[in-house]
Amino acid sequence: MKPNEQSDLFSPSPLGRAEMERAFLGKDASYDGLFYAAVTTTGIFCRPSCPARKAKPENIEYFASAKEALFAGFRPCERCRPLDGGGDRKGDEAAPGWVRALVDRVEAEPSRKIPDAELAAEGIDPAAARRWFLRNFGMTFQAYCRSRRLGAAFRSLRNGSGLDDAVFDHGWESHSAFRDAFSKAVGLPPGAARGTDFVRLAWLETTLGPMVAGATETAICLLEFSDRRMMEAQLRTVASRLGKPMLPAESPLIDELKAQLADYFAGNRTVFDLPIDYPGTDFQRRVWEGLLKIPYGETRSYAQLAAEIGADGASRAVGTANGMNRIAILIPCHRVIAADGGLGGYGGGLWRKLRLLEREGSAGALNRP
Repeated sequence: MKPNEQSDLFSPSPLGRAEMERAFLGKDASYDGLFYAAVTTTGIFCRPSCPARKAKPENIEYFASAKEALFAGFRPCERCRPLDGGGDRKGDEAAPGWVRALVDRVEAEPSRKIPDAELAAEGIDPAAARRWFLRNFGMTFQAYCRSRRLGAAFRSLRNGSGLDDAVFDHGWESHSAFRDAFSKAVGLPPGAARGTDFVRLAWLETTLGPMVAGATETAICLLEFSDRRMMEAQLRTVASRLGKPMLPAESPLIDELKAQLADYFAGNRTVFDLPIDYPGTDFQRRVWEGLLKIPYGETRSYAQLAAEIGADGASRAVGTANGMNRIAILIPCHRVIAADGGLGGYGGGLWRKLRLLEREGSAGALNRP
C-alpha cells in the first residue's frame, strides 16, 4: 500500500484525514475513540492521545475502530493501550459488573452501611472501588453510600418524620454523627431541612457512557457525562444558582428522564418533554433557549446561532455559553459545530458529539475532506 493510501477493506473514520492528523500529532485526548492511528513502520496502532513519539504523517494510517486496525494486521500500543475499555469509546467507562452490583445493593438498602472489610471479603478491592467511584461519580464509594443515606434522611425529614426516625432509620448511630454529616453536606442543621427542597442526584447508564442527572421537585436541572472535566464545577454552579443542597436520592422526574433517554438512544424520540430549569446570566439563557430551537437532525454554526439570538458578531461568547450548558442532550449544545464544518468543542468529549450527530442524522453537515 502506498503512503497515505487507505485500504478499501476498512472504513476510515468519518473525520477528514487532515483533522485526524492534527489531532494525532497534537496528542489531542478529546479525539480518543473517534479514530485510531496505525504506524506502518512499527506495525502498532494507538489512541490519538498516545504519549509515544509520533511517526511521520506519510507512515500513518487511520481507522474508525480498534477492531479494524487489528484486522489490518496492526497490534495495540503498550503505552496508550487502545483496547482498554473495549477499545472503542462507544462503551468507554461502562461500569464493570461488580460496580453495578454495588450500586444495586445500595439502592436496595440505602440505609445500610457497607464497610471496606465486607467488600474485601467478597473479593472486591476497596481501593479499586474508591478509585472507580471517584473517577466516574465524583465521590468515593463510601462517600456515595453516606450521601445516599443522607438523601434518604433528608427526604424523611421533609416528609415530616421526627429527628429520631431520620437518624436511626437511616444507619446513623447517634444524633451528633448524623448532625455533623448532615450539616456538612447540606449546609443546614437537620431541623431546618423541613420544607426545604434539594437537588436529587442519580447516575444513569447510557450507550455513550454514564451520566449524572439532577432534579428538583419540579424540573431537571443537570445532565452531564460523569467523566466531564468540569463536572465538579458544574455541580457547584447548580447548587449555587438554585440555592439548594445536592444529595443522591430517588426522583420521579429522573425516572422519566431515564425512560425518555432510552427512547432517544433507541431512535424512537426526537423531542424531550420534561420540565427543565437552567438558571444563568441573561446572555447564557438566550444562548440556551436558542439551542432549544435547533430542530432534531439540524446543526448551526456558532455564528449562525449568534445571529439567531440577535447577537451578531458574538460567536466566541456564544461558544463559551454553549460550553457552560449543564443539561446535555435535552438542551442540544451538540448541534452547534464550527463554521468550517469541523466538530468544534464539546464538554462531554468530541467522540460523543459525533455519535450524537450521527444518531440524529446530521453528521452529514460535518466537513470531511
